[in-house]
Amino acid sequence: MFDFWEDELSEEQTEELLQKAAGEIRKRKLEAPAILFFEMHKPISNVMAHLTMVSAPMLVPFLGFDFVNQYSNLLRKRDNVERLICILEEIPDSEPQLLETSCQKNS
Repeated sequence: MFDFWEDELSEEQTEELLQKAAGEIRKRKLEAPAILFFEMHKPISNVMAHLTMVSAPMLVPFLGFDFVNQYSNLLRKRDNVERLICILEEIPDSEPQLLETSCQKNS
């Protein structure tokens, strides 16, 4: 039987998953809707991660156990959601830098 969240994600795994998620969102040019979605749901990210576990029987056949386990484990922490938003707000090197992001203002 599969056990969800058996192991904590390492810092390297967390960063890799965040970069991969940001890359997929950028590839589809959905940065703005994704940032809005994550900002709205950031306070209940832990609840959303648990809802992912509840809906796992429907998600795992399509997405795979590792994908559902890793991303639900990643997004259960509010800090990881904030990191993903900051990554999405960063302007990629290939695009001109027109705006200063809120993450850059805070640092």
